[in-house]
Amino acid sequence: MKDAVSAVAEDLLDRVRRAVSEPQVLSAGDAARLVEMKGRIHQLNRSQGGVPKLPVAEAELTESGLAGDRQKYTTFHGGPERAVSLYSLEVIESLRAEGHPISPGSTGENVTVSGLDWSLLLPGTRLALGDEAVVEITSFANPCGSIRPSFAAGQFKRISQKVSPGTSRLYARVVRAGRLAAGQEVRVLDEK
Repeated sequence: MKDAVSAVAEDLLDRVRRAVSEPQVLSAGDAARLVEMKGRIHQLNRSQGGVPKLPVAEAELTESGLAGDRQKYTTFHGGPERAVSLYSLEVIESLRAEGHPISPGSTGENVTVSGLDWSLLLPGTRLALGDEAVVEITSFANPCGSIRPSFAAGQFKRISQKVSPGTSRLYARVVRAGRLAAGQEVRVLDEK
């Protein structure tokens, strides 16, 4: 119960901070480098609620998220601004090298991406996923106690944007729905 109350309080504080803070902006060089990057969908993940989310070869991305995926705590997950959660394979591998038992899908992301400089992805960035779908990053995902098993000594805040910038999962809204499959290209779009 204490974890749930703490998560609610932290989520509310983060929403207030985001509402009053200045937006993050990339340097011109980083923005140009970001648009040139191409990645891949390493894995698609879904569950009937909670974590881990398990891999599927392909799935339809709808305005409300990955078809067949459910969220256990809809106060914190899901909805139009958090329809899909994204995470970096390279960040996961780095965390594993630190000794954390994390794996793709274990922290609840729907799309595990490889090949992008994760630290450069900010709210407002649009990504083309495969040939059809487009998402726009809306926020950094706050870690909660339900992902504790993915971290040594339960240190789930290791992927908090506030604690370790560039290691957070990302929430996105769906701009254009489409069919997704593991192995498809991921591109950063320079348009809004």
